[in-house]
Amino acid sequence: MFFEITIIPAWVLEVCQWMLAAAVVLSTIRVIKGPSFLDRVVALDLLAALTMAQCVLLCLIGGFVPYLEIAMAIALISFIATVALVRYLEHNDV
Repeated sequence: MFFEITIIPAWVLEVCQWMLAAAVVLSTIRVIKGPSFLDRVVALDLLAALTMAQCVLLCLIGGFVPYLEIAMAIALISFIATVALVRYLEHNDV
């Protein structure tokens, strides 16, 4: 279940975490203050992608492989939710 990776320096992984944190903060602001409903939906989709990226990064840092399975589950749920929401908006003008 665990693996070890020594190719990527620790400072690169830390910089990636800070960049992900900044992107999450900015995306959360867009969810809260979005000018339209569709902007909020896109920001929520971005939050799902950032969560997947964080799971992959945690897998690289800690070597715990099930984080990759969590990222795949988030990807599937996010895709299905986005498609369902677009189908809903097709039939109901919001």
